Order: sequence, then structure tokens, then C-alpha cells
Amino acid sequence: MRTHPLARRAAPASPVGFGAGTTGGGGASAVTVSTLAAFTSAVTDAGSKVVRVNGLITLDGQVDVGSNTTVLGVGSSSGFKGGGLRLKNVTNVVIRNLDISKPPAPADGVEVQRSTKVWIDHNSFSADRSHDQDHFKGSLVGHSDKNSAEDTGHLRVTYHHNLFSDVYSRIPSLRFGTGHFYDNHVTGAETAVHSRMGAQMLVENNVFRNTKVAVTTSRSSDVDGFANLRGSDLGGAATEISRTGSFTSPPYGYTAEPASTVVASVAAGAGAGKL
Repeated sequence: MRTHPLARRAAPASPVGFGAGTTGGGGASAVTVSTLAAFTSAVTDAGSKVVRVNGLITLDGQVDVGSNTTVLGVGSSSGFKGGGLRLKNVTNVVIRNLDISKPPAPADGVEVQRSTKVWIDHNSFSADRSHDQDHFKGSLVGHSDKNSAEDTGHLRVTYHHNLFSDVYSRIPSLRFGTGHFYDNHVTGAETAVHSRMGAQMLVENNVFRNTKVAVTTSRSSDVDGFANLRGSDLGGAATEISRTGSFTSPPYGYTAEPASTVVASVAAGAGAGKL
């Protein structure tokens, strides 16, 4: 298989972003799974583990992933459909090179609650737009408007070099926290990045196609968030930024490639079997 010359640049050897220091399962011996039962058994405890998903596993809702875990897609069509992964009260988790599709409500493709040191990169998220909104949400961070006391000052997330295809909304939806969304390819969304409940989002050098609203801070009855948008190719998408944020310089080193190369770079590196 030919490797696009941008693939190497798009795949850092160590986490870039707020997930720096994340090792997942580290050097633990890898276990390869191809069934739901085997996957659930492999990821639930808190010991160090590397779980390689070979093939497409049908989920029933969400599967909880334990601390100190790497979940890695292998092969050309590996990952999950019909559900998603939940990271709740965990730390040190890597989720990489998976195809994640069609999670029904209340599941998201990946949901993060009260967790730290999480690295989610080079994944392909897709949904089922032929049904209703219970089938096509992406990634929710901060699960409730009433969770301010618990989440404020603790939720810090980075998304880069992911593909979101026909995911209706929550790309991501962030409450209370701080988020950096850069070098992602979003296509077929109704509402992509949503900053809410005072969250701060920096949206940088992404590509949006066939998307109605690229960035919004005000699409809910809750409190507006804040957003800064720069360097992105909106492809005709609208923006609804009611409040410009103060988060303009992430506290870590990174290099955001220009939007002009993002589509090729993400195609080369995101999804199962790519890296």
C-alpha cells in the first residue's frame, strides 16, 4: 500500500496537545480481539494493556474503557459500529486508528467524563444521516449543564488529524473546559464545533466541507461558550461565534499544518490500518 508523504508528519511519535505524557498501555504485550466479548474483557480493568482491534465489531451502546489502555485499529476495516467508547473516571488512555460509526443515542463515538491524559488521534468517525439525530452525534466532553463544579478547570482536550464524515453534530461539543481543534477534516455536518457553558475553543487550520455551521457558541438554551477561529477552510460553512475567546496560544509545542494539506494528510493517516 502506498503511503502518502504527509502521513509521517501527521502521526507524531508521542502525544501532541493536552494529552502529553499519555502512554496508554505502554509496552504491555498486545492482545488482538475481533469480537465484542473479547474486546470488553480486554479493556475493562486498570492494568496496562494494548488492545488491537482486528475487524469491525458491532457494539450495543457504549463500552467502558479502563485506565492505562491503548486501543488500536489494525487492518483496513477495523473499529466499531452501532455504539461507542466511554472513558469515565479513568486516566492514561490512547485511542488510535479506529473507524467508529453509527453510535445511537445516548452513545457518542467517544465520550469522556472525569478523565485525564487521554489521547484520541487519527480516527475516522462516521454516522448514519439516513435516520434521526439519535444515530449521528460525535464527541461530547462535559456531559451535563449542571456539572460546572466538577468540570470547570479540569476538562482540557486536543483533537487533531481526525476525519468526521456525516457526523451531524458534536465535533466536538465542549462544556466548561478548554479545547484545541486543529488539522481535522469535517464533511457532511449540520453543526460541527460547539463551545458551550463558558468553554474556550481554539479552532485552527481545519477543513469543512458540506457543513452548515462550522463553529457555534450559541446553539443551545444554555450559556454561550467562547471560540477563536483561524486558518480554517470553511468551504462555505457559516459560523455563529457570539463570544470571542481568550484561548489563543496552547501551553504546549505543536505545528499546525496549513488547511491546504489537511485533506490529504488526514486521508493518509486517519482510520484503521493507516499507521
